[in-house]
Amino acid sequence: MFVDQAKIKIKAGDGGDGAVSFHREKYVAAGGPDGGDGGRGGDIVFQVDDNFSTLIDFRYKRKYVAERGQNGGARNCTGKSAPPLIVKVPRGTIVRDANTGRIMADMSTDEPKVLARGGNGGRGNVHFATSTRQIPKFAKPGYPGEEFEVTLELKLLADVGLVGFPNVGKSTLISVVSAAKPKIANYHFTTLTPVLGVVRAEEEKSFVMADIPGLIEGAGDGVGLGHEFLRHVERCRLIVHVVDVSGIEGRDPKEDFDIINAELAKFDEELAKRPQIVAANKSDMATEEQIADFRSFIEAKGIPFFCISAATTQGTQELIKKVSEVLDTLPPIKEYEPEPIPQAELDEMLGVDKKFDITVEDDVYCVEAPWIQPIMRTVDPNDWSSLQYFQRVLINSGIIAKLEEMGINEGDTVSIEGFEFDFVE
Repeated sequence: MFVDQAKIKIKAGDGGDGAVSFHREKYVAAGGPDGGDGGRGGDIVFQVDDNFSTLIDFRYKRKYVAERGQNGGARNCTGKSAPPLIVKVPRGTIVRDANTGRIMADMSTDEPKVLARGGNGGRGNVHFATSTRQIPKFAKPGYPGEEFEVTLELKLLADVGLVGFPNVGKSTLISVVSAAKPKIANYHFTTLTPVLGVVRAEEEKSFVMADIPGLIEGAGDGVGLGHEFLRHVERCRLIVHVVDVSGIEGRDPKEDFDIINAELAKFDEELAKRPQIVAANKSDMATEEQIADFRSFIEAKGIPFFCISAATTQGTQELIKKVSEVLDTLPPIKEYEPEPIPQAELDEMLGVDKKFDITVEDDVYCVEAPWIQPIMRTVDPNDWSSLQYFQRVLINSGIIAKLEEMGINEGDTVSIEGFEFDFVE
């Protein structure tokens, strides 16, 4: 079964709790607090595995939860951080936030992507000792890990997409120009899943071709296999439009060409603008008048035209040579950039309880505000607009006003969830 969509839940591990402990040793009076910090929770990491070709495994397992960080221990021992949970997906998988549709990652390269970050460990009581509070009997709990419901959508990575009505010879063409072995029969919808084949154009030069099945009139609206497989054309750099020029099934090749292009445009305007080559197939069963009429129709649109017979391999090598030449002039396969969290979503994060606690330790103003942790992950210290937004968060939450009330001066150090900066008035 070919499955190219799935919805799952991912939950990064929570951080371990900080420890409450006091140093006790013979002949040592007032040993003091020595509770260590909790360990960090495990991340959820997505990794491409080329042994997978569909998302069917995610139909049976829908929840992925990373391990929790270890709690802190005595003698300033920090708890062990949890290992990341690796989620393997087929190459070409797009990961989106199920609630907003935001693209979180495009799994098209071998680089692993962290999709949910584990929570930081809580601080042990050793951090809370002061001259006036010498025996702190409390520590901080670990912070929760990120949690998302995500949709997985597989968009095949192919240089060339074969499109056309059912039974026009797409499967036969990919079988004769590559090592792919699709099912071939003389009836519609023989091919029910996309088929990938590696085409060797010349010495040390090849490209990937995909047979995209299920396109008929109304495919852009989901008719037939419609949306099931149109998404797999989106990444293709070049479209080879296969048309039955013989009209042996009683269809008009010109009308077929216009219908399929209209469905591509209806699904995605970009697809209609993608470079195309027309392969007039079954030419061995067509008359010269039919071929000449269709050729003039296509060439009038400025589209390269090739007359082929996939069944007898007539004209297929010339077609492949032209495809290879056109690919040399085109940009690489489309990759989708992760989308940042929208401003409205960041602002919504501030809708939670905005309690915070500020203590001064060794002339450093330490701000404890668990609600700010997910916002901190989005702050880029090297980006001015990001820092401007972070400043607004601190002002709107009352943290800046509280720091000024406590007598902070320009140049003093502020530490918020491990992020330190100098205070500027």
